[in-house]
Amino acid sequence: MQSEEKKTLVGEEYEVEIGPVAHGGHCIARTSAGQVLFVRHALPGERVVARVTEGEEGARFLRADAVKVLEASKDRIEAPCPFAGPGRCGGCDWQHAKPGAQRRLKGEVIAEQLKRLAGLTPEEAGWDGTVVPAEGDKVPAGQVPAWRTRVQYAVDASTGRAGLRRHRSHEVEPIDRCLIAAPGVSELGIEKRDWTGMESVEAIAATGSQDRQVVLTPRPGARLPLVELDRPVSVLRVDEKSGGVHRVHGRPFVRERADGRTHRVGGGGFWQVHPKAADTLVTAVMQGLLPRKGETALDLYCGVGLFAGALADRLGEKGAVLGIESSRRAVEDARHNLADFDRVRIEQGKVESVLPRTGITEVDLIVLDPPRSGAGRKTVAHLTSLGARRIAYVACDPAALARDLAYFRDGGYRVRTLRAFDLFPMTHHVECVAILEPAAKDV
Repeated sequence: MQSEEKKTLVGEEYEVEIGPVAHGGHCIARTSAGQVLFVRHALPGERVVARVTEGEEGARFLRADAVKVLEASKDRIEAPCPFAGPGRCGGCDWQHAKPGAQRRLKGEVIAEQLKRLAGLTPEEAGWDGTVVPAEGDKVPAGQVPAWRTRVQYAVDASTGRAGLRRHRSHEVEPIDRCLIAAPGVSELGIEKRDWTGMESVEAIAATGSQDRQVVLTPRPGARLPLVELDRPVSVLRVDEKSGGVHRVHGRPFVRERADGRTHRVGGGGFWQVHPKAADTLVTAVMQGLLPRKGETALDLYCGVGLFAGALADRLGEKGAVLGIESSRRAVEDARHNLADFDRVRIEQGKVESVLPRTGITEVDLIVLDPPRSGAGRKTVAHLTSLGARRIAYVACDPAALARDLAYFRDGGYRVRTLRAFDLFPMTHHVECVAILEPAAKDV
């Protein structure tokens, strides 16, 4: 006999007290019946009316939006962006919070993840509990730093208008302007054009050069439009069958500048989105590792070679760096970017597959900047066997970082210092740099 379908609770409203912030851009509350609500557009300590957006009777938790604020937090402001709010654009999580409050909330999330997943207090992690804004981002409440140098616009199939997706939805919120978009993106005028036939339009404004690029993803069978924007751009397209990126006109890459070097980034490939992020992270990593001339180093998940280049520069002619990266295009770019370093080698493939094949049994320094899912137990176990004197872990997800720190502890490494940077203002995302060393070491 089939079980009865559970009744959806979408649209139901509950008056609730908002509890602590949770990882993911929402806060925790409970209904009078004790059911957990993950509430967006709320702040800790508030009393709100929360309307359910996902969930059913008996579910472990429900998702909801705060649609009416009955008692507001002192940290609440009116969202500067007209497209933010319940049911609107999902690109930002904290438009309704003062900038300082956003950083405090991110700090609370990091602390909670460290405690829950790694059993570490901030003191044990060598962290002062602060989340530091990037240079130039400390703005008054009601202002928004324009930091996002890469914006992926979704296109409304019925109107051809560019916009951003609503939270946990494929629906498009058409916008006139994205407040967090960097000036180099905004000046292209993407939102004013007709993109009929396109699935998405990614706009890229390089840091340290005037390079501008758009990457078009057409709908099946659609023809590319004639791209006429308010600034010169190169145009690439994503192949609907292979997913590969092909040049339409202009350069197939942009030139990004960081750590005193120019880096070629091709095919819409990965580069830090905040204009100050690359330099901020290189500085934090190098200050933590303190590379010495002649040492050997690994740069894992190395992208186009940002950290590998910084290491090679500081290790000198007798030092050596091995970078490993899964993206074939990024490997080509990394080899180009690091061609003037004789003792740098870049291998293509997944870290967990390539690293064991290298035959490396010891190394002085390791940098890893894994994807959002983290490095994982097996890879961390391999890294701890190499005897590095210091390891720098660059993390864009505090939960994955905390899980991997627990694995490092199992392998005999402790966290020496941890620093947190607000490189994604108005969103729940935060970047961390953890420096690890053998637990028996006191220096």
